[in-house]
Amino acid sequence: MERHTYQTGLIGNCAFLAHVHRNTNIEWLCWPRMDSTFIFGGLLDKDKGGQFSILPETEYTSRQYYMENTNVLCTEITAGNGKYLVTDFAPRFFQYDRYFKPLMLIRKIEPLEGSPRIRVRCEPVSDYGAQKLHPQPGSNHVEFLGAGERLRLTTNIPVNYVLDEQYFVLNDTKYLLLSYGSPLEAALNATAENFLRETIAYWRTWIKHSNIANFYQPYVIRSALTLKIHQYEDTGAIIAASTTSLPEFPDSGRNWDYRYCWLRDTYYIITALNHIGHFEEMERYFNYVTDISFSGDYRYQPLYGITGQKLLTEQILPELSGYLGNQPVRIGNQAYEHIQNDIYGQVLISMLPLYTDHRFIFSERKDSAWWIEYLLGKIERTIDEKDAGIWEFRNFANIHCYSNLFQWTGCCAAEKMARTIGHQPLVERAIALKQRAIDHIESCYDPERKVYTNAVGSSHLDASTLQLINMYYLDPASEKARDHLAALEKELKTPQGLFYRYLHADDFGRPKTTFLVCAFWYVEALACVGRLDDAIREFENLLQYSNHLLLFSEDVAEEDGSQWGNFPQAYSHVGLMNAAYRIAMKLDVPIFI
Repeated sequence: MERHTYQTGLIGNCAFLAHVHRNTNIEWLCWPRMDSTFIFGGLLDKDKGGQFSILPETEYTSRQYYMENTNVLCTEITAGNGKYLVTDFAPRFFQYDRYFKPLMLIRKIEPLEGSPRIRVRCEPVSDYGAQKLHPQPGSNHVEFLGAGERLRLTTNIPVNYVLDEQYFVLNDTKYLLLSYGSPLEAALNATAENFLRETIAYWRTWIKHSNIANFYQPYVIRSALTLKIHQYEDTGAIIAASTTSLPEFPDSGRNWDYRYCWLRDTYYIITALNHIGHFEEMERYFNYVTDISFSGDYRYQPLYGITGQKLLTEQILPELSGYLGNQPVRIGNQAYEHIQNDIYGQVLISMLPLYTDHRFIFSERKDSAWWIEYLLGKIERTIDEKDAGIWEFRNFANIHCYSNLFQWTGCCAAEKMARTIGHQPLVERAIALKQRAIDHIESCYDPERKVYTNAVGSSHLDASTLQLINMYYLDPASEKARDHLAALEKELKTPQGLFYRYLHADDFGRPKTTFLVCAFWYVEALACVGRLDDAIREFENLLQYSNHLLLFSEDVAEEDGSQWGNFPQAYSHVGLMNAAYRIAMKLDVPIFI
């Protein structure tokens, strides 16, 4: 059986993201926001999704790679009559005391060998493929009408070649600049080259200013670059993935819209950014959470829109055929209605560096006591409550071990912060709540099997309880930690080194693919308990499950290592970054600053 991998690379500039297929087609691009309708959506429907391709007249081979330490993507096409290079990027650089990140996709086409004959097809759509846009020619551009905003393709290719989708000989460098809203009014060639040069310099400087240990550095660098462009910089939100409805496994029905911000990911994301020393992104994300918190609601939702919107009504688009024919195609996500009680602890522990890391000036945080009291109040009201858990079970609730773990962790963080600001009543309140969380966690312990189960009264095991070790609830040097890890290993680990979230049936039956971030959690747990050789071996094994660009999906099939689920998954890349950091610290590998 041939292994399925995603054949696209990702470009972006913290305002939008686009997927470029190895065949040069823009398979996925949502404008004007990351959660808007797609302009190109061939990923979900080859007919209704439109296209934007640059292909030769004859059969061809393709090679795709990133410019080193950037989010600039190169696709080399070799055909019978020549070879050419397509360079795709989303402009991003510092200009006029702010980051320039326009809704603009630039494609540079260079002849490399021979006289390749190519054809450009640009057919954008709107309203999730329900509406085709109408091309209107200009002197050196094509305006596409019908999207409600100005969508313009500016080019130095003869406009009629583009309109008629006519083959022509590529004998010098050509440019295609697609813009949303304000069109380009400057010189095309010089502007495109300047933007490319500045964008390459921006990304390479960003990486140079990252603290990344010399342990599988290229993978961590790619993961860091991928995580960075999943942040919607305008608000600071970080989305789980740029895509919707890529199935967890074929015909599963588990096709979800991940273009939103999950608060349950907060701690892991903040930790990854903290490890590489990028505080600006941390503070932007924290400001996003602050804006949500000041809405004054009784509880947090598990997820929010990128501008903090709460109503994310789930809809099915039956007219779209879906990825490789996998329906349904969903927009919106019903999980926003769920109760998920780990998130208050997630937010509290994510605030901790703001008070314990002296690179942040915590004395400037005048609202410290309010924040701590506010979040402890949320934990107090929900600590004895059943919830949907980290995996968002749709039709049943439990007192979940993982939810109480993060309530415990959040209370530990609140206690430290309260001591930092000298607020004894909050210290005492945090300690009391911490003990209540401990009582619930210990109610999940099965002494016969020497393992913590997923929930009170349940016999099922869950990979999320690996975090009992990684968060130091269990002393990693203890027999109890080693026994717990061994029991999870025995039941949830595959011979291929992958890890299932759980194996019991949920609302959609029994899961058939492994969840990649759980395998990286497993690597961290191995390192924590002192099984460092095992941790390194398992980490190295997981690297094979990337695609050709070192990009990782959400899910991996046990039987053949195929990639499934939304892609690339920020959570998976965060898992890789944190696992690599944990191993590097154990190895005492130098961090390059």
